[in-house]
Amino acid sequence: MPLLFALVLALGMFLGHKMPAARNSDSAIFFNNRRSSLQEVMDLLKYKYVDTLDLGEAQEEAIEGLLGHLDPHSIYIPPADVQEVNEDLDGNFEGIGVEFNIIRDTVNILSVIAGGPSDAAGVLTGDKILKVNDTVHVAGKNITSEKIRKLLRGPRSSTVKVTMLRGSKQLDVLIKRGVIPLYSVDASYMAAPGTGYIKISKFAATTYTEFMEAVRKLNKQGMEKLVIDLRQNGGGFLDAATRLADELLEGNKLIVYTQGKSSPRQDFKCTRPGVFEKGALTVLIDEGSASASEVLAGAVQDWDRGEIIGRRSFGKGLVQEPFDLSNGGTLRLTVARYYLPSGRSIQKSYQNGREAYEEDIANRYSHGEFLNRDSIRPIDTAKFETAGGKTVYGGGGIMPDVFVPFDTTRYSNMLTQLYNRNIFGDFIYEYYTAHAGDFKKYKDAVAFNNEFTVDNGLMSAFRTHAGNARVDMSKMTAKDEAEVKLRLKALLARQLWRSEGFYIVTNTNDPVLLRAIEELKKMK
Repeated sequence: MPLLFALVLALGMFLGHKMPAARNSDSAIFFNNRRSSLQEVMDLLKYKYVDTLDLGEAQEEAIEGLLGHLDPHSIYIPPADVQEVNEDLDGNFEGIGVEFNIIRDTVNILSVIAGGPSDAAGVLTGDKILKVNDTVHVAGKNITSEKIRKLLRGPRSSTVKVTMLRGSKQLDVLIKRGVIPLYSVDASYMAAPGTGYIKISKFAATTYTEFMEAVRKLNKQGMEKLVIDLRQNGGGFLDAATRLADELLEGNKLIVYTQGKSSPRQDFKCTRPGVFEKGALTVLIDEGSASASEVLAGAVQDWDRGEIIGRRSFGKGLVQEPFDLSNGGTLRLTVARYYLPSGRSIQKSYQNGREAYEEDIANRYSHGEFLNRDSIRPIDTAKFETAGGKTVYGGGGIMPDVFVPFDTTRYSNMLTQLYNRNIFGDFIYEYYTAHAGDFKKYKDAVAFNNEFTVDNGLMSAFRTHAGNARVDMSKMTAKDEAEVKLRLKALLARQLWRSEGFYIVTNTNDPVLLRAIEELKKMK
């Protein structure tokens, strides 16, 4: 009998192991010891191929080939790029805290972050970097921005010795590296009496905190209405967008939900009283507003919380999850779709391949969508309803409630040359360093915007600079001249007050923002 029981037990274990239903599917995927055909090929290339082969590069190309059969947002990030990509979303990096530009093979310090490591070490705008750590000469050596960043960045509390040229004098500066913030709220100020403006460039780990600080500041200045600018905001963390939406929507409203083949439905709802649940609200979007930006704008639109103003958004309704790989790279794999409160998905089609997907924005422009709302041709026209009964559509992005066309006459061939060749940036740096003392009389960016004028002397100097760069400005139209003056003023404001100064100036004549302010006047 003991022998019989032992045989039955052994037979049962054997049959149970052979039955597919008895095995965990996930374990079968990740712990199957049999090598795949791809791994067999890689091994044969490694041990049998006639010539030396860079297997790392071959593996990356194989990964890219596999992802080419998926959606356009499932991507592979090589090990060399992972840190930079993560820093952008983390909202900080470790370095010395300067903004630089390379002009004629010379690294020029454009600005120094107030309170940062370089500021503490005495670095000034206008300094030129000659050497790093006594051995690396960076002047006149065809240096690139990427090489400079690698030399200057490093772990916090580590030190780097930089040899600077200040005027005609060389000096050595020892800088102790620290944590440098990468802000995602580029500007927050009162754009009109009672109307606040907040520009968000991405949804990073620090975005929610930055937004809350901006709202509190504007509330103290008497804000009753709010414009949130998400134009050219390509997205970021979903959590950042939902937390921000929670500050705008009341009750326990659904903000968004995600669901995928292997990802159960997950609802994101409002959980707490928000800082701006009652005031009139507009959200600005355009074709560059994607992903997390569309989550926020879509939640506002589906609950009829405010008006969406601008042009149709990008149309990205997919959710990626990062997976760290053994080679140090990262796979960002699409694991779910997200659905707005009305139940719609705004993901545009990618059935015609990645190339057609990437050309979508250019195709929108070519068939006139940027100029006329009636030219908008979304692929999926499934109808949904907002909480108040307004019709909205799934597929192809978010349609604005108020359409504002793109001004195609704004950029002439001459202006395009000035922008593309960075003529504006090079000139402003040289002009500012030569006239820095003249700008101390302006107490803030608002005062500068109200009081400073680009005079004939400044325009004459810019014409000379552009001429030396072989850009002909002799046939400049009145509209071109107005655009040049606005850009020069905005870049000077940026030199002094960074992004906020830039937007305070450029927004003065921005038709989308001006329309938003007019719409807010009509709201209760």
